[in-house]
Amino acid sequence: MKSQNIFERYEMKYIVTDSQRDAIVRETASHLKGDQYGQSTICNLYYDVPSYTLIRRSLEKPAYKEKLRVRSYGVAQPDSSVFVELKKKAYGIVYKRRVSLPEREAMFYLGSDAMGGLPGQIGREIDYFRGFYEGLAPKMFISYEREAFYDTDDDSFRVTFDRHILWRTDDLSLTKGAYGREVLSAGYSLMELKVGAAMPLWMVSVLSRHRIYQTSFSKYGKAYQDMTALSGQPVYCYHTLPRKDISTGQYEKRRALVNHAAAVL
Repeated sequence: MKSQNIFERYEMKYIVTDSQRDAIVRETASHLKGDQYGQSTICNLYYDVPSYTLIRRSLEKPAYKEKLRVRSYGVAQPDSSVFVELKKKAYGIVYKRRVSLPEREAMFYLGSDAMGGLPGQIGREIDYFRGFYEGLAPKMFISYEREAFYDTDDDSFRVTFDRHILWRTDDLSLTKGAYGREVLSAGYSLMELKVGAAMPLWMVSVLSRHRIYQTSFSKYGKAYQDMTALSGQPVYCYHTLPRKDISTGQYEKRRALVNHAAAVL
């Protein structure tokens, strides 16, 4: 399975028990094969503005939403390759663009005001995002243990299981190790099905047999809710943000972007 930097697909999420996960892996073994990363620790830095507008809006489940993160496969070193990723979701379809570069270069680029540090169209899209959302900075580290598979007949269909989903708001670096607070209770995993066209019938059968149902779940969203619960602060949704948090002009600017993106996509 080849590495990709551009994705367009549907993503369906399910919370499964350990026994359900084991049954799915066992019953799909004739169709699925471990991908190039196999079992790995995935580390992510999620970027947001001081008011957490991006995740607050995402929790409202709008027709269009977007996020910026940096991802490494394994705990990174300064010379390790990481991915700067721009992820958008419009009307149920997920669009992901990413660029790979050394960790130290990614952190320098995202920590500076300079634009044009990344190549090509994807770099221009990330530059535009950074310019549009003023005050972007790393806000949360999230890591998890992932087991990833792809369909040997159609490698656009992928299945991933994420366990030990951890979050923290200090030591915001991909080089500081994977530790933090748990998002899910012990004995549970997040299963994601990444679908290019249609889900294979054999997978539909497995889900039906074990009564596994799709749910709405965001790692960053759930971690943000846990963070605000611990701090005793209310979780504001995008359209109910305090007036001092986002100005009228910013509302109109963002709404125009959403309308434009929806028309293009």
